[in-house]
Order: sequence, then C-alpha cells, then structure tokens
Amino acid sequence: MLTVVTFLPLLACAVLALAPRAVPDRACVWAWIGTAAADLALVVALWAGFDTRGGMQYEQRVRWMPSAGVGYHVGVDGLSLPLVAMVCVLFLATAVYALRETRRVRTFVCLFLFLQTVSIGLFVALDLILFFVFFDLSIVGMYFVITGWGHGERARAAALKFFLYTFTGSLALLLGFIGLYLAADPHTFDLVELTRRNPLAGQGLYAGLVLLAIGAGLAVKTPTVPVHTWLPPAHTDAPAAGSAILAGVLLKMGTYGFVRIAMPLLPGSWRHYALVFVVVGVVSVVYGALVALAQTDFKRMVAYTSVNHMGYVVLAVGAAGTLAGSDVQARSLAVTGAVVQMVSHGLLTGALFLLTGVLYDRGRTYRMDAYSGLAAHTPRFAAATGVAAFAGLGLPGFSGFIAEFQIFTGSLASQATATAVALLGILITAALFLRALRTLFLGPPRLPAGIPAAGVVDLRPSEAVATVPLLALALLIGVVPRFLLDVVEPAGRAVTELVAR
Repeated sequence: MLTVVTFLPLLACAVLALAPRAVPDRACVWAWIGTAAADLALVVALWAGFDTRGGMQYEQRVRWMPSAGVGYHVGVDGLSLPLVAMVCVLFLATAVYALRETRRVRTFVCLFLFLQTVSIGLFVALDLILFFVFFDLSIVGMYFVITGWGHGERARAAALKFFLYTFTGSLALLLGFIGLYLAADPHTFDLVELTRRNPLAGQGLYAGLVLLAIGAGLAVKTPTVPVHTWLPPAHTDAPAAGSAILAGVLLKMGTYGFVRIAMPLLPGSWRHYALVFVVVGVVSVVYGALVALAQTDFKRMVAYTSVNHMGYVVLAVGAAGTLAGSDVQARSLAVTGAVVQMVSHGLLTGALFLLTGVLYDRGRTYRMDAYSGLAAHTPRFAAATGVAAFAGLGLPGFSGFIAEFQIFTGSLASQATATAVALLGILITAALFLRALRTLFLGPPRLPAGIPAAGVVDLRPSEAVATVPLLALALLIGVVPRFLLDVVEPAGRAVTELVAR
C-alpha cells in the first residue's frame, strides 16, 4: 500500500502526459485534484491502521542493486507518517489553488504530480541511495517549476541559483552516504541495518567528516545560515504554488534528514558536535527574523521567516544531542517538537505563500507599501492572512504554539542561554507580522498605480478552499494535538535513545 501511495501521482502524471492534446486544461487540473484526494485518503487509512506504540510499519523490500548493497526499502514510523500526511494535504491544497492557472497547464500539473511522488518517496525511503534519488529529483522538478512559471528573467536566475546550491549540497550528502557504506561490514546502504550496527562508533575523525558531509548537504536544503541565500530569490520569483511546495515540503527534506539519518546513524559524532548545531539553529532563528523584519516585499518577508522557523528545528535537534544537564524526557520532547514544527510550518507557510499569490494576482506586486486598507476591499482575504500570520508567530491555539512550546521546554534544560536567545525570534516574528498586517490591511484604502478598485476582488472559491482547510488543520493540531503527538512521541523517544547509546 505504501508503494501505491508513493507512485500513484507519478502514474497519473504518465497518463496525463500520454493523453490526447484535446484533453482540456481544466480536466488536467481536476485529474490532479482527484489523484491528490485519493492519495490523501490512502494516507488516512495508513494512519488509522498505524500502531502508536512505535516502530517501523508498512515496510516493503525489493532487491534493486544487491551487489552494491542498495534495495528498494520503504516504511513509515512516527517521524515520517505525519510528514507524508502533510505532503498529501499540501499538494491537494495546491491542486485546488491551481484551478486558476492558465499557462501550460498540463505540463504544470505533471511537474507537481512528479514532485508529489518524489516528496512522499523521500519521507518513506529506508535506503540511503533511494533517499538520495528522491532528494535529487526534487531539485530537478522544482527547478522547472520556478523557471517555467516564475516571474520572468529573475525567475530563471533564481532557479539556477537554487539548483546549483542544492545540487552541490546533494553531492556532499552522497559523499557522506558513501562514507557510511564503506564503514559498514558487510557494506550496505540500508537505513535500518546501519542504525542497528552503528558502524562509525569510535571512528573519531572519520565519523566527524561523514557528519560534516551529511550535515552540510542537509543544511543547504533546510536552509540554515549561512547557506540560505538561495531561498529568498527562489521564493520571491517562483509561482505561488511552487513557493508553497518549496517551503512546505522541500525544506523539510533537510530537517527530516537530521532526525532520520544524522542523529541515529552518527550518534557519537552528533553528541560531540551538538553545540555546533545549537549555535547554527539560534543564529538562523534570530538572523532570519531580523532580516524578515527589514523586508518591504511581502513574499520575501515570508521566505525569511522560513529560515527563522527551520532554525527552531535545528536548535531542538542540537539540544537533543546534548546529554549533559538534560534528561531523556527533555531530549525526547525536543525531538517531538522538531517534528511537530515541520508539520506546522508546512501547513502555515504553505497557506501564507498561496495567499501571497492572491495578493500578486490582485495588485501585480508584492511590495507592501503599494497597498493600504485592503480589508475594506477584501475582508475574507484579510481574515485568512491575519489568521495565518498570528498562527505563524506561535499564538496559543494553533500548531505553531504546540511545536515551539515543546522545542523550548526540551531545549531549556541543556541549552538555557541558547534557548533564551532564540526566544527573541518570537518577539521579532510578532513585530514583522503585525507590521505587515497593519501596512496591507489597515488605514485608508490604497492600491498600486494602474489597478482599479473594482478589479480587486476577495478570495475566490478555489483560493478559499485551498487555504482555509490548511489553517483549520493547524487550529485542530493546536487545540487537540493528541492525535499527532501519540504518533510522534514514541519515535522521538526512539531517536533520543539511539543518540544516547
């Protein structure tokens, strides 16, 4: 069943690609919506049958390149199942939002179906080479989305920068995977086997170099400071649907790699260099928030908040590797908070980027100072953006509060100073979102030059159906988090135990 979930979108992509040219564009988008809805229904069935006591479930193994120790091995646990569900929810929302797309619609749909398969595939992969294949293919798919549907020449430059940065990171990642493979006896790329054997235990410098390669590759994808500079132009010049998937899904490939690969496979090195990850996380939190505060472009501001929010995840996983001054419960809470933050950020930032697309569609610019008093023209748009902004700054009642509360509580015991500094990120994030809301929606009505007030309409049905359920799900997690925490917490404890061995 897990293989069906993974490759159903790719099958739909192949069918659409081979379909007659006479098939209407609207039918292609509805085919995508149907496929995404079916995939989500299958994931709900997986969730319903998932044993919350923990462990890897729904595993499937097929021989692929046995002489090289490579196999098709997939499965889910409490770390990956919530992310797979988040991927399916976000792609379904993006598919509904794409009902407004008019440019090369069939190709657009096929690229996103391809991206959905590689995204799910990465989160269920239990073989390092399989993980790497999906990791690299996600770069290719997003490159073409930004190039083909972004904002002109700037989009092509941004796509090239995105590709070069992340492809270089993937090469570093592959080098680290080969280092793990060579250390194992017998040689294997299987994640479960490598976790059980811990082949780099006591390897000292060699293990540190492997962690450096893997950590660098994942840091670029996350991204963390200072390898984050590809992110703002890629987001700003991508289409809204592309930005939603880039921020909501592709960034999580980096942070997921830390908890799935770096921590359990390199526990000794992770403990030794945990403080490095803590520092990188805190710098990303504060720097991302401060630079976002300085932006005048609404979409670029939202892009920098992703650096800030992913910094919380890196802080948490770094703190989980610090054994001194902490206990098992605190470290487990930090890992759980990191996973919940990935899910929360995917939902909320995905919604925010779709809403930035609405803003651009109405005014043809992201510059905040070109607008004022939009609430008078578009009250539903203003309400949705306001809810997304308050949820993104960690307001109680939403998923962001649950995630950040666990991260700070779990990190405080071992990294009190770093956690206290990271708290500044919440204050700065609150300031930047409140400033944006005041500029865009309050005051006397003003629109960009040449945009008639009659042409500025409120949220269309497809835009509302795409964004409001994402916010509703974030509210559900914030009010009733138990259904998510019951799945994540056993896996968080397992990772904590592996790091401490």
